[in-house]
Amino acid sequence: MNRVAVIDYGMGNLHSITKALQHADGDARVVVTAEAGAILAADRVVFPGVGAIADCMRALTRLGLVEVIHEIAATRPLLGICLGMQALLDHSEEGGGGHCLGILPGTVVRFPPGLRDERGNVLKIPHMGWNQVCPTKSHPLWSGIADGSRFYFVHSYYARPERSEDIAATSNYPRPFACALARDNLFAVQFHPEKSQRVGLQLLKNFLHWSP
Repeated sequence: MNRVAVIDYGMGNLHSITKALQHADGDARVVVTAEAGAILAADRVVFPGVGAIADCMRALTRLGLVEVIHEIAATRPLLGICLGMQALLDHSEEGGGGHCLGILPGTVVRFPPGLRDERGNVLKIPHMGWNQVCPTKSHPLWSGIADGSRFYFVHSYYARPERSEDIAATSNYPRPFACALARDNLFAVQFHPEKSQRVGLQLLKNFLHWSP
């Protein structure tokens, strides 16, 4: 049985991601939990999140999940989503700056004010809505997903990884930024696959059948 743990630390759209995972693979056993033992017993783990990084880190520390996520990231498939992706890096500028999990080297930075598209229109922050995702390297989680497919985003901050080899895809707003990171058994995305209709479900299905 494919046992999937969705980490519940009080900051994720847990109903949506759980339903999407179940839809992507009806045979998967999905449990939403903050219990370290249940997370470590899973075959694969989803680390979702929305909100502020400082609140995220406080919640993970309070629940004793920081070391749990480090262990998962080293031993089995882990999918980070939105804030769950940003938390994997070293540091975030949000809220005056703060430490993250330090699993992937890099920093989380804010989109600067005054961004404009090619027509000169001001781009709003947060970056919200559908945008094209362009894979930068081959990866099993892109199977069945065409280059340039559109996924759903909601964020004001984005990842700036130190190593280009960790970047799995970029999107433009208006310049390219890393919207997916991958290393070994870890895959993380800034967009929300659970809100991205067919391509999002395909990515989740790929994750559920991924054996890195």
